Amino acid sequence: MRRYGKHTDEDDIRTRPGRRNTRPRTNIRPKHEDAAEGLVLTVDRGRLTCLVDDRVVMAMKARELGRKAAVVGDRVALVGDMSGKKDTLARIVRIEERTSVLRRTADDDDPFERVVVANADQLAIVTALADPEPRPRLIDRCLVAAYDGGLDPLLVLTKSDLAPPDKLLELYGDLDTPYVVTSREELQNGTAIARVREQLDGKITAFVGHSGVGKTTLVNALVPQERRRTTGHVNAVTGRGRHTTTSALALPLSDNDGWVIDTPGLRSFGLHHVDPSRVIHAFPDLEPGTEGCPRACSHDEQDCALDAWVTEGHADPARLYSLRRLLATRERKEGD
Repeated sequence: MRRYGKHTDEDDIRTRPGRRNTRPRTNIRPKHEDAAEGLVLTVDRGRLTCLVDDRVVMAMKARELGRKAAVVGDRVALVGDMSGKKDTLARIVRIEERTSVLRRTADDDDPFERVVVANADQLAIVTALADPEPRPRLIDRCLVAAYDGGLDPLLVLTKSDLAPPDKLLELYGDLDTPYVVTSREELQNGTAIARVREQLDGKITAFVGHSGVGKTTLVNALVPQERRRTTGHVNAVTGRGRHTTTSALALPLSDNDGWVIDTPGLRSFGLHHVDPSRVIHAFPDLEPGTEGCPRACSHDEQDCALDAWVTEGHADPARLYSLRRLLATRERKEGD
C-alpha cells in the first residue's frame, strides 16, 4: 500500500472521475430567435401536430420547457425539421403567452387542473333539448369555466324537433348569453349550419358538451373536409352517449375565417381551480356594487353589499340571482 509523506504533492494523488459530466450547469437557455411560429392542432401521446405556415409538422416538446405542456390552440415556437415530411420531427422550444385558457378538474375535490384549450375566443356549450335530457348544472359549470378563463360563452341547443327550447332558455336569459337553436332536419339541409357559422366567423371556438348531444355531428357539418366519427347511439338506461372524440382537435373553417376545436365528450366538469372572486368579472353591471363587500365575500352571504346595490336599483335582481346560481355550482353535482 502506497503511503504519502508529510509533504505530499497534490498532483501525486489519484482521483476517480465522477460518473456525471463535469461540465458546469447554467440557467442560461438559448433564445431561439430564429424559431418558426406554429399553432398546436392536436396532442397525442407526447407528439404534437402543429401548423407552420401552410404545412402540418409533427413535433415534440423540448426538455428545457420542463413540465410546461403545450395544448391545442397554443401558439408555439419550433426549431428543427419543419418540412412536414414523413418521419420528421421538430422541437417546440417556447410556448407563447396565452390570451385565454379553458381549464377543468376531474371533480371538485381534485386539485389537479387540466388545461383543455388555449387561446380560444369563445366556448360553444352544446346541449340537446332531449335524448339525452339537458343538464343545466353542467351548463352552469361550463359558463363559470368560460368566464374564469376569459372566453365568451355561446349556447348551441340541438334536437329542437324533440323538445322546445323555451324552458331552458328562460334559465339563461338574464345572462345575455348568445344562443343558436338547431334541429336535426335543419342540420341535414344546412340552414342550421348557416346560423351557427354566423357566430363563429373570425373566431377560435372550442366546442364542449356531454356525449350524445350531437357536438361532433355539428363539427362535421361545419368542417366537412375533416369528418370525425360521431356517437353511434344514446344509452337508453343512462341517457348518455358513447365517447367518440378522444382528443381535442383544431379544425379550420372554410376560407380560413376562424377555427373550431372539437373536444372529448364530458362526463363531469370540476371547478376546483376556479376562484369565485373572478366570476364577478363576467357581471360588469354588478361588479361596482362589490366595493362595499366585506373582505373575501362570497357574494352569497348576509353582509354582501350586492343586496343593497340591487335594492337601490343599480342592477336587475335577476342578474344577482344568476350570479349566485353560478357561484353555487361548486357546491352542487352536475346531476342535481
